[in-house]
Parts: sequence; structure tokens; C-alpha cells
Amino acid sequence: MDILDIAGRRCHLYGQNASQCLLVQPLGPHEQEALASETEAIADDTPMPFMLAAFEIADWECDLMPWNDPAVSKRPGTGSGATNTLHYLLDHLLPWLKGHYGEMPVVLGGYSLAGLFALWAARECDAFAGIAAASPSVWIQGWPEYAEAHPMQARQVYLSLGEREEKTRNRAIATVGDRIRSEHAMLKHQLGEENCILEWNPGGHFADCELRTARAFLWNLKRFRHLTRLRNEGPLEHGSYGRPRE
Repeated sequence: MDILDIAGRRCHLYGQNASQCLLVQPLGPHEQEALASETEAIADDTPMPFMLAAFEIADWECDLMPWNDPAVSKRPGTGSGATNTLHYLLDHLLPWLKGHYGEMPVVLGGYSLAGLFALWAARECDAFAGIAAASPSVWIQGWPEYAEAHPMQARQVYLSLGEREEKTRNRAIATVGDRIRSEHAMLKHQLGEENCILEWNPGGHFADCELRTARAFLWNLKRFRHLTRLRNEGPLEHGSYGRPRE
């Protein structure tokens, strides 16, 4: 695992020889120690060589929220920071990776708010071929209306949730079960049933986070491998490094 400064952010890079897919993940301070375990879990079961680029974010709530929700944070300035994070990806990180390692499909993913960010970003631009959203925070206010009005632009999406996550006294978070089921139904309609999956994990929100994230990325890698075989081992189509909607 190499750690480089790319356009002012620390990025953790893990690459296998002749990588065929790029996995991109926002990395919060609380996730850094578990990144090695997550990467090892992916490498142990991957069907194809991959590169992982995990870029550090300074503030989990400010950097990943597409808009303000007092149920997430009441601090001034929280919300809409996701726009700056997406521009960092499109203007700096992805072009840098493309220049050094070449074109390949990009899967954006992460856990909790990072999973929400991935689902949001893939509705704002066409830069991502796949999404790996592990326990995404789709319970935030306004998400169903936003998702309905902004079709998914990635070709395949993995969703997961812990079986106990909706069993909470917090009224906002308790909606997450119905929200994730609705998200899954919507994406199946948009992408086709075979291109979207909802996996239920044992436990609550904070159980085995790095392993759940690894499974989210692995599903995408295995799906790409399957599609490649269907095309008689032809080269994978790569998503463009697209621009956000105006």
C-alpha cells in the first residue's frame, strides 16, 4: 500500500499487476486502520486484478453529505460538501490515476455516508461503471425525492444493510429499511434485476464494516468478470471520466 499526495489529499493506493478495474473509496479517519483488512479481503477473492485508491477526507459529515440534514449534524456548514468531493474526484484524482495507470472501469464505493455519497455521485455524473454502497445512509431527509428525480448513471449497483439497522429508536434512522428496499426496487427497474443486488448482513450498522465494504467491491468485480466472459473474454468497456450535471 503506497500513500501519495494527489492534489493536496493523502491517497492510499494498492495495485495488482495488469489491473483491469479501479476501486475508489472515500476514507474517513476512523476507517484507516481497517483499510488493510478490507484490501486483503478483496485480494483474497477477486476474480480479476484491480487497483484500489482510497482518498482521505477530513470531515466525514461535511465532505460526504450532498445537503444538510440536522439528524446527521447540527454543526454550521455541514451539508453540500459532497459537491467539492466529487469535483476533486473528477478534476484531480481520476485524471491522475488515468494518466498513470490507463483507462479502466471505475467502481466508487464505501460504507455508511460514503455509500450514500457513491449513490449520489453516480446520479450526478457518468464517471462510474459500478457502485459499491455498503449500509448507505439513504435515511437522510429528501433522499427518496432526489433519487426518483435523478436516474442512476452507473451500469451496476450493490446495496447492503444490516438486519438490525432499521430496529432503532431513532425515527430518522429507522426508515433505512424501507428506504433501502425502495432504492433497490427503483434500481432494478432502471438497470435490470441482474445489475443490482441488495444483500442483508447480520447485525447492526457497526458490525464488520470493512468486510461488508469488501463484499460490495467484490460483487462489482465478479459482475465485471461475468460480463467479460459473456463477451468471449473481450475487453471491458470503461466508463468515461464524466462531468457533473449542471
